[in-house]
Amino acid sequence: MIGQDAQEDVCLRAVLQVMENRTLHQWALDVPARLARVTPKQALAHPNWKMGQRITIDSATLTNKGFEVIEAHWLFGMELDKIQVVIHPQSTIHSMVEFVDGSILAQLGPTDMRMPIQYALTYPERVASKECALDWKALRKLDFEEVPARKFPCLGLAKEALREGGPLPCALNAADEIAVAAFLERRLPFLGIAAVIERVLERMPRAGLRSIDDVLAADAEARRLAREEVARFKRRK
Repeated sequence: MIGQDAQEDVCLRAVLQVMENRTLHQWALDVPARLARVTPKQALAHPNWKMGQRITIDSATLTNKGFEVIEAHWLFGMELDKIQVVIHPQSTIHSMVEFVDGSILAQLGPTDMRMPIQYALTYPERVASKECALDWKALRKLDFEEVPARKFPCLGLAKEALREGGPLPCALNAADEIAVAAFLERRLPFLGIAAVIERVLERMPRAGLRSIDDVLAADAEARRLAREEVARFKRRK
């Protein structure tokens, strides 16, 4: 969508990323304490998408949207304050761009990962497919809601990692992977995922990244710190 026309690129006002797992969001609003008791089975029960375990948990914590904010910044040169995340329960619209005149271009599609995977394999060509099609007759409404940021701190942590830069975006990914694995193994509660990521970002050395070796070293250090934080969290219980 972005990048399809150089003239349109300079006229962008905002990029909107869409959060699609409304179940845990509703829990956060209705019974916030319920999030502390979320089980792996509940977090993996995405209402619309069938995905791998880590990306499904990242969808539940909004970490995946944090990664997409970082991606939008680097891939399309968008400033952080121009990238927004909204809740869209129907999972029909996957992203939108807003132009300076107020018009919005939205990318719609069925909740089927085969479509983006196929496009990734055939890019820049689009290949005809009979497997993926949006059922317009079943489309009744398109709802949008604001993300309760304080209820889902992983999104804010991702934004802070982007603001500070350096090794923090790398550490964010590494810490999340360790924390999600611990949650799936029932060694860490659902809310502990954000807690582990936050502590790793606080403790992470602020060294510059000048080579791939620096990146790999930052990744390894973040994983080491994350394992320590998971162990400490378990001992505190």
